[in-house]
Amino acid sequence: MFPSGVEEAFRLAAEIGYDGMEVMVSYPRDSQDPDLLAEYSRRYGLPILSLHAPTLFFLQGLWGRDAWVKIERTIEIAKALDVPTIVAHPPFRWQGKYARGFVEGVARLEDEHGIAIAVENMYPWRLGVREVLNYLPDHDPTDEDYAHVTVDLSHAATAGDDALEMIERLDDRLTHLHLADGSGNTTKDEHLPPGEGNQPCAEVPRRLANRGWEGSVPLEVTTSRDPVARERTPRQSLAFARHHLGHHLEDGDVGSATP
Repeated sequence: MFPSGVEEAFRLAAEIGYDGMEVMVSYPRDSQDPDLLAEYSRRYGLPILSLHAPTLFFLQGLWGRDAWVKIERTIEIAKALDVPTIVAHPPFRWQGKYARGFVEGVARLEDEHGIAIAVENMYPWRLGVREVLNYLPDHDPTDEDYAHVTVDLSHAATAGDDALEMIERLDDRLTHLHLADGSGNTTKDEHLPPGEGNQPCAEVPRRLANRGWEGSVPLEVTTSRDPVARERTPRQSLAFARHHLGHHLEDGDVGSATP
């Protein structure tokens, strides 16, 4: 909901009719404060279903340079709020020991704290026609030994990856789906509303619903700075998600989606 704040995102999500929230732990103080987040959750009647750890490139300065601290502090917030899932990006190649031990470290923290750390697929950086291998071992976590994985459809578009093949390969290890679209024609991470790009944004949730998948589906789409458009995009995206997650049901229960 950038540039709106965390509380405004809760307010708008509640008004539109979402079932829960994913919170990006970032520089705003309330995104790091479990007491304030718990208050937002109570005030707007929306559980926090996932936290995104500050493992993005532009958040490298948050909580110091030790990357494990970023994940461990996010785990502490998740435990305080009873949040079951943390989303984290794969490590950058230049992060040394952290990067080399990331797969084993994630497994250790999951065993220790009982919280899923769902590692998210990313995309290579490109400089003209050159592709920069910025993640270790690469941008795609589906071929690593993670117990929990997040698939982001916008990232798959930017990377040129086959999202349907990814979710089939992951099977039960798929924990989290970031529903967003992308054209695949740019090096940028577009996060278009579902249906506005060329990704299988309808087929993926339909397949997951058909196999009884019980993960979370945060809608992670770019919204406008215009207040009217900022509300229209998540409203339309929620309708899209509910329709395709619930197409197999007959009792009106169309599952849940989170912004």
